[in-house]
Amino acid sequence: MSHWIDNAIFYHIYPLGATNAPQINDHTSQPFSRIAAIHGWLDHIQSLGANAIYLGPVFESTRHGYDTANYYEVDRRLGTRADLAALSADLHARNMHLVLDGVFNHVGRDFWAFKDLQANGGNSPYRDWFDDIRFGQSSPYGDPFSYAGWNGHYSLVKLNLEHPEVRQHLFGAVGMWVNELGIDGIRLDAADCLSFSFLETLSAFRDQLKPDLWLMGEVIHGDYRQWAAPHRLDSVTNYELYKGLHSSHNDHNYFEVAYALNRQFGPGGIYMERKLYNFVDNHDVSRIASKLKDPAHLYPLHLLLFTVPGVPSLYYGSEFGIPGLKNNHSDDPLRPVMDLPTWQNTAPHPDLPGFIRRLADIRGSSPALSDGYYTQVHVSAQQFAFTRKKDGDEVLVVVNAAPEQVTLSLPGFANAQAVDLLDPGVPISITNGSLDLYLPATYGRTIKIERY
Repeated sequence: MSHWIDNAIFYHIYPLGATNAPQINDHTSQPFSRIAAIHGWLDHIQSLGANAIYLGPVFESTRHGYDTANYYEVDRRLGTRADLAALSADLHARNMHLVLDGVFNHVGRDFWAFKDLQANGGNSPYRDWFDDIRFGQSSPYGDPFSYAGWNGHYSLVKLNLEHPEVRQHLFGAVGMWVNELGIDGIRLDAADCLSFSFLETLSAFRDQLKPDLWLMGEVIHGDYRQWAAPHRLDSVTNYELYKGLHSSHNDHNYFEVAYALNRQFGPGGIYMERKLYNFVDNHDVSRIASKLKDPAHLYPLHLLLFTVPGVPSLYYGSEFGIPGLKNNHSDDPLRPVMDLPTWQNTAPHPDLPGFIRRLADIRGSSPALSDGYYTQVHVSAQQFAFTRKKDGDEVLVVVNAAPEQVTLSLPGFANAQAVDLLDPGVPISITNGSLDLYLPATYGRTIKIERY
């Protein structure tokens, strides 16, 4: 059965950073509709070929959005529920989809139920809403009780997701997000910390609420099939591919990404039946332009992002090649103000947005690239080729990471003709069943194969 995600191309925004919101929420100021600025970015986003937006945290929080204070209200630094509903309506009028962050593993210390626990101690009706509450001990913040903090961060209080009232509260919020805000999906933060029981109950709730609500989980390590499974999640973040995409270029070693793709999606691949969420950077990792040793590799890297199996995603600003390095003290360099006019006029890589748009157009017009089988054709240290096939549609993808032009001869194309979709008019010859092509430096080709 067809699902909107089958043809999705995401644009990921971290709204608190992108809209220049104050770093601290005072929880008393009147809402300020910074989120309305996104309306003015949609023409640009669509010009890249993106048809879905993933917005990082938008609900009431204290600092960065992942320290939720209220699941039922939009962060006052961004606006109101009405502002978010208006953005959702604008997106849907443009035939775009909206995915929001669901931060269910933990809350912030300003979460209303935790504040009741602080005020009332053992008499609080919410004492069992949180994980590993122990009275008679003190927390690092001086509370007269201890609690479990996520990953050792005690500003993030772990919820007891097995408690029926906690689930009821969270699922009620999801229902509001769908019915009032019109969302189309949820990205589950720290999904690898959520119990399978919780995921299965959420999935069942989704099936009754909105069957095509897409559930995607943040999972960094492990066998993704544990989470992206029937009655759990539809997809997860493909961190294995993320690592392979940048390090295979930096190390002049396409064997790494080829191995990952064969393992994941090749014949007998363990994730063949799953549409994983593919990306080259996000709000938690260094910008791809800062990650790559050779900026010219932005071109073959994005060509791969748009042609390998899965759902491609762009992180705001990286379409211009802007830098941003993660450091030990702050993620702010990764989450800058969205300065579209400046980026458009002074982009480090002004040709990259147009290149991305061409890739998106090619992907959108090809059933093979959207949902086809993957087969490796050639791999060497700096050249890599594979085919995608579906229902008679066949596309050959070839990339060259070398700083000089090369020629390749690829067997297996007898009784076929070839047309370059990325650069129409470039001649491609087939001799004695071998496809002979010229590859410019740090570039690639997407070639439609027609067999007869």
